[in-house]
Amino acid sequence: MKFDLNFVPFSRRESFLAVSHLPEGKNRQQGLYLRTVRGGDDKFGEAFHIELLDQQNQTIPFTAEASPETVRLNSPEPAIFAEICISDSRTVRFRSKGCGIRLTFIPSTYDYAYEVNKNSWEVNSFTHECRFMLTGIAGDMKLEVPWDKIKSSRVIAEFNPDTDTNTAEFAVEEYRTVWEPRPQWDPFDDDVEAVRTEFSHWLDSSLAIPDRWQDARELAAYITWSCLVPAEGCLTRPAMYMSKNWMTNIWSWDHCFNAMALVRHDPKLAWDQFMIFFDRQDESGLIPDFVNDKYELWNCNKPPIHGWTLAWMMQRTDYIREAQLREVYGPLSKWTKWWYRYRDDDGDGIPQYNHGNDSGWDNSTAFNHGIPVESPDLAAFLIIQTELLAEIAGLLGLTMESSEWRKLADDTLEKMISHFWKEDRFISLRSGTHEPSAGDSLLLFIPILLGKRLPEPIRDLLLGGLREENRFLTENGWATESISSPYYIPDGYWRGPIWAPSTMLLVEGVAAAGDLELAREVSRRFCNMLSRSGMAENFDALTGEGLRDRAFTWTSSVFLVLGHEYTI
Repeated sequence: MKFDLNFVPFSRRESFLAVSHLPEGKNRQQGLYLRTVRGGDDKFGEAFHIELLDQQNQTIPFTAEASPETVRLNSPEPAIFAEICISDSRTVRFRSKGCGIRLTFIPSTYDYAYEVNKNSWEVNSFTHECRFMLTGIAGDMKLEVPWDKIKSSRVIAEFNPDTDTNTAEFAVEEYRTVWEPRPQWDPFDDDVEAVRTEFSHWLDSSLAIPDRWQDARELAAYITWSCLVPAEGCLTRPAMYMSKNWMTNIWSWDHCFNAMALVRHDPKLAWDQFMIFFDRQDESGLIPDFVNDKYELWNCNKPPIHGWTLAWMMQRTDYIREAQLREVYGPLSKWTKWWYRYRDDDGDGIPQYNHGNDSGWDNSTAFNHGIPVESPDLAAFLIIQTELLAEIAGLLGLTMESSEWRKLADDTLEKMISHFWKEDRFISLRSGTHEPSAGDSLLLFIPILLGKRLPEPIRDLLLGGLREENRFLTENGWATESISSPYYIPDGYWRGPIWAPSTMLLVEGVAAAGDLELAREVSRRFCNMLSRSGMAENFDALTGEGLRDRAFTWTSSVFLVLGHEYTI
């Protein structure tokens, strides 16, 4: 498998390190960079610019060929090349043949480098809140590190080949506190083979899908494997980031889709993905919007799809037993009560979104007329979540609590229908004034998740709207805003593009409502699009072109789940 470093970063499981081709930016020239994805999504995290050098110390043009185990930098001369391998979670190995390699680090604030011994230099990056040890293994190592009062003004490391073997080798190790020198280095090729074997095992255990999509399956498996980062800082468990491009966090509904794709073949890792936000839960019951190794964001949140997710996972694994149910029951209860206690300002029993970001559909037309907004998708999620809590309470012997949860579910269902169903459709409303919103958003079809709990006339009308070609349904799947809506924008985020989570929720919904044929057809269209366009954040609904971040894990996970569940 090969992939383009302009779109898909080179990384590995449980590492903050990545290699990407970056565009020109402020204080950054276009080129290939060794990066770190520590510290959140407000930067690319570039650390070292990577260049090849000839014998006269002039740069050599190259093309990068990436696979899960190596990046090969090919010069115009076949005998002159370099290779990069992330041999473990904190180490990047470099090897060149017939050329040298230059790493350029541009310091800021107090960044500096100093010589630890004749083969090793430490680069202390305050910018990235970590240190890098550059260690020569074979060939000649030379550093240019002028001092400027309180920092190194630049750090340029050049590694030139040994005159006998015409080969240079070195390593870059990332660490936070102390560095322990190694007694010896394994052969470069052995490290490459170890990484190849590790990814091969991950790929082999990933969800099976039809043969026609095997190339896309490999890409999806690679993205999910390589986007894992270790438990460190605010991350209490190994975590699957959304991407190692620039969406370098986990958000509190994105993680659910990744857990779903993992639950069959790695239920412990799936459980870690599901529970990680409950580890960071506020006493009020709120869970953060996103978390990374450095901090959490509490300014908004995401919808309570966790009950639906947990119910789905419980149907597909024996791993979730009494111990797991006891672990999750309290946090899931607090999260559910938070919505009823803190997000119902007008006291009508219908919780609200205070901002589009709280829904996950940031700029949906459901929020056209202002905030806060009462939306039927939120009510549907809470009905499913309270029903599951009733089931779990019953399994744990909490009979009275089970009855209370079931009554809350029934009451919310009754209120949802009377509140939001108007004539032949669900609508969204301003909380308090109950002014209806404009537009024709796919968000208003999410209650189909309730399946046969909805009255048959409502169910049939929702299914009819989702079957209607060239409203939401295109040859690539469901647009998030009707393509005939005046608010439709091809690259309008949640005002048109196709997204993986909306597709997954609605495929499951139409299947629950009894239309398995539609679930399979939309899954087929969606998977066909991804096999052509990759695992992007979202897609042009009409052309199928990938948009925004082009290496997204929840897209990869949904592709694997739908390909496995609905197209085999």
